[in-house]
Amino acid sequence: MNFKYGLEDRPPLKENLLYGLQWLAVTIPAVLIMGKLLGSMQGSVDLEILYMQKLFAVIGITLLVQVIWGHRMPLVLGPATVLLIGILASTGSSPDAIATSIMLGGIILTLLAISGLFAYLRRLFTPRVVAVILLLVAFTMTPTISQLISSPAGDVSSAVHLSFALVFVLLMFVGQRYLTGLWKSTLILWAMIAGSLAYFFINPGWTSGVEGAVIPVVSGFFSHTTQWLIDPGVLIAFLLCFLGLAINDLGSIEAVGSVLQADDMPGRITRGVTATGLGNALSGFMGVIGPVNFSFSPGVIASTGCASRRTLIPTAIIMIGLAFLPRILFYLSFIPAVVIGCALLFIMCTQVAAGLLAAFGAMEEPAFDNALLIGLPLLVGIIVAFLSPETLASFPETLHPILGNGFVMGVLVSLILEHVIFRKA
Repeated sequence: MNFKYGLEDRPPLKENLLYGLQWLAVTIPAVLIMGKLLGSMQGSVDLEILYMQKLFAVIGITLLVQVIWGHRMPLVLGPATVLLIGILASTGSSPDAIATSIMLGGIILTLLAISGLFAYLRRLFTPRVVAVILLLVAFTMTPTISQLISSPAGDVSSAVHLSFALVFVLLMFVGQRYLTGLWKSTLILWAMIAGSLAYFFINPGWTSGVEGAVIPVVSGFFSHTTQWLIDPGVLIAFLLCFLGLAINDLGSIEAVGSVLQADDMPGRITRGVTATGLGNALSGFMGVIGPVNFSFSPGVIASTGCASRRTLIPTAIIMIGLAFLPRILFYLSFIPAVVIGCALLFIMCTQVAAGLLAAFGAMEEPAFDNALLIGLPLLVGIIVAFLSPETLASFPETLHPILGNGFVMGVLVSLILEHVIFRKA
């Protein structure tokens, strides 16, 4: 593939800024979606914006480290959906215990990458396990997505929300079908803008709860950092979530490396996973969700015709700058819950597509028996994800983060099937 600018090329300043803004348009939607979803759980508008400030800072800093020292390739970086599953499944636990688990998970991932032990851990990631993990990320998010797109708001009923969501998602797929180039790569950004405007006509009063908020123009975000607290159940659950994060990170780095035919891929992978681990350690300290490299970066590179890693430096700097501008983040966060749910649904559809491709590639003879090794973990994960609060309350409290996490239980069943019951001699 021919590019206007190669991996180590230095585009002129104006072009570098333009490409950086294009990468920013691809990066911001995921950060806004996760920041809004998790920030709204903080209890007040001020704390929600503080959460978004911290998240923008962590993503910007980690991206800068990746481009300059880590994998040194043009990769989109954003919040890890697999950690979102862990956070949502651990809402009954202390926020400090959750943040400490993310911090420790990042530190352990860093140590595994630096020491070379990550190569041995990769043996657990057989094609079937990878397929299960990719699919579980999407399927165990369905309770959250369902709540976002169906919950009534003000005078708008659940039926109206569901109808809006159906039409909106179908229109997003129309865009996926007919848009090309950068328009296609930034589809989620434009869909969020258009969806928010359309929802305003359906429910004009949806911003009434935040109109009186007083948000400063400029402020820091170095408060409410994590107090060290280890909950064994939460920690075990998040360590299994980090298996999924490591798979996504590794796959994304390898995908871009193969497209660009980059040299020294083992070194890039080691440094890239190390930087991701450090980013998660920082996010845990700050009390926010951790980052991961995204797999759709090759599509952005192909659409822009630019493979220079330096074009992401302006993106990272702008992200860090936005972290100090809470009022701008306040206005950017005016996204209705139903629009966030639709955007998540679209993103999870791409996750299912990736999981199905991995599942098809993992098929061996006898195909039916191999398919069973994917089917059971998926069903276990889905069943656990939809367990009622009353059922979860019957479990020992220390095991809630494990037994109540559909992703974790699905991964555990997959590892037992793959490496114990159906282990190859």
